[in-house]
Amino acid sequence: MRNKLLLVILQLFLCTGIVTAQTKPNIILIIVDDLGHGDLACYGNTKVRTPHIDSLGIKGVRFSQAYVTSPICAPSRMGIITGRYQQRFGAEFMLYDKFDPSVKKQITRHLLSVKKKPAGIATLKPDLFLDRSVYVTDMPETEITIAEMLKQNGYATGYVGKWNLSSSPTVFPDMHGFDYAYYFDGALSRYVDDPVDTSMYINMHLPWAFSEIPAWAPRHGSTAIKEGRTVVKDSGYLTFSLAYKAIDYIDRNKNKPFFLTLSFNAPHDPFQVPKTYYNRIQTETDSVRRVYSGMIEALDDAVGLVLKKLEQEGLTDNSLIFFTSDNGGATYTRATDNAPLRGGKATHFDGGIQVPFLLKYPNGFKPRQPYTHPVSSLDIYSTIAAASGTALATDRPYDGVNLLPYLTNESLRPHQDFFWRSGYAKAFRRGNWKLYVNEKNKITYLFNLADDPTEKNDQSKKQPDKLKELQDALQDWEKKNSVPPLWPSAADVLIEVNGKWFRFPS
Repeated sequence: MRNKLLLVILQLFLCTGIVTAQTKPNIILIIVDDLGHGDLACYGNTKVRTPHIDSLGIKGVRFSQAYVTSPICAPSRMGIITGRYQQRFGAEFMLYDKFDPSVKKQITRHLLSVKKKPAGIATLKPDLFLDRSVYVTDMPETEITIAEMLKQNGYATGYVGKWNLSSSPTVFPDMHGFDYAYYFDGALSRYVDDPVDTSMYINMHLPWAFSEIPAWAPRHGSTAIKEGRTVVKDSGYLTFSLAYKAIDYIDRNKNKPFFLTLSFNAPHDPFQVPKTYYNRIQTETDSVRRVYSGMIEALDDAVGLVLKKLEQEGLTDNSLIFFTSDNGGATYTRATDNAPLRGGKATHFDGGIQVPFLLKYPNGFKPRQPYTHPVSSLDIYSTIAAASGTALATDRPYDGVNLLPYLTNESLRPHQDFFWRSGYAKAFRRGNWKLYVNEKNKITYLFNLADDPTEKNDQSKKQPDKLKELQDALQDWEKKNSVPPLWPSAADVLIEVNGKWFRFPS
């Protein structure tokens, strides 16, 4: 009875923002890269074992309809770390990565030579006339990150893994509130740098993927590993290197409230996996999918190492842990298909924007799953603010909600509307209705997701009034809540979805 009373009191504190020094939770935000909605065992994947990640949902909550704000990584991550739609501050396109000069011409030749092929291949058409040097592709300094918000409340702040929030060589995580950082700047990096010990690792090249050449380029510029402001050599398998750095960070800060963003690049290409994990995958005959599955199992073990550290230090109960992907699975790799959802990365169909999302906080709520109402990655920021008793800035709107009260009241719905825009590619969801617009393809679709979660049946002609309602709402949102992009899209991606090709600005 006493424990029940304490839990009720704590939940009241969480809902009202009243949190004492004793109840401040440690906060770990785990972001993974290109992990599709159905890529984990807890979301129905029978080919892999992911017990450690799954445990977050079993001992916490698993969200069955979780959306990110973009189907590509950098804009999505900017939304997560600021709690605001990235269109509010002009960051709706990818950053301009910097690769090894020796491969620049090779990259261009490869991108221009790739032709449309079957099986969901993506073709990248770069804007060769775009002068990238005149644009600053960084998250604006005026945005307040989760780390900056928590520092005012006495939190230690750390960042480990893929950064992808700035591309200027003079911008570092410590300038956005992180006391410690071990990371690489760009969208991808090698898991094992040259020379690769082929007796230990398998390299799987994807010549059909638009990221093939930059993915395998030597670590340099955006793909170089840094600690603080210094480039360092990482000689391990990067997924585990990041886990060990996270464990070190926890060990150094275990006696005070800490915030750690652990940003894995797995299972984004390049496809590199330890042979031991490749050999663990016995039910998959396709070699590409087998490598991908091995990378996911390695990711799961890396998360398990971090969870074990929290348990060893007695920090589990008072740790608030989020796990999410930055966008849907990359169907162009031929390693995943996001079924039963339509499409994938670089599309605004649900396969590109609906992701695995798990939340665990033993001191904050009782385990429950699944949670079926739609939620947003933007909710992470507001939930962290409430759980830590940290005030949100009052000079700007925030687009997420504190999820904790909703987990104890099923009748409440966190969101009615969801908005997506990447230049000419847009979508809007209101209730169970979803509008899809592609101005370059001259396509407008309307789906009822309650009856048609696979987005196969266009209702735009049968429901003209509902179509107009969502079109007007989308236009109104753009007019009131977004600003022009700070930098243009550098390329068009062509993605095959259900036999049709869709353009997308990246």
